[in-house]
Amino acid sequence: MTQDVPFAAVINARPEVVFDALTEQDGQEAFYGEPGWTVESECDLRVGGVWTVTFGPSRDEVYRHDHVFRVIDRPRRLVLDTSERRPDGSIVEYETEFTFEARDGKTLMTMIHRGLPTAELREEHLTGAAGGFARVQQAIEGSPRCS
Repeated sequence: MTQDVPFAAVINARPEVVFDALTEQDGQEAFYGEPGWTVESECDLRVGGVWTVTFGPSRDEVYRHDHVFRVIDRPRRLVLDTSERRPDGSIVEYETEFTFEARDGKTLMTMIHRGLPTAELREEHLTGAAGGFARVQQAIEGSPRCS
């Protein structure tokens, strides 16, 4: 049985700024960049385009996410089909949706993963999302785009 895995946080920037941060290399690398981890991100931001992120604690232990963009509605929404290759070679496929809702000059950013098959994977993704959202906020604060 699969369940949706939602995570949301308020980011201190307008939706346009948050959307752009997540769809540009610096923000993408921040989202996946646990401290001390290696991260490489390449993104073809168009419907049908692929955003590939390789990340992990070392070059010998990496995850690879291939996201195919299904919906790009700047600055409100992104929907992606995600294929996640894990360090053990297993592959998990699911849908990822990001929404960006204006809230008094800030943004309620929500990410939902649909189709994760186990409670363990759902918990792992929730834990990772919390850090990812915080790192996107830090990347925005360090950027001249924040206003």
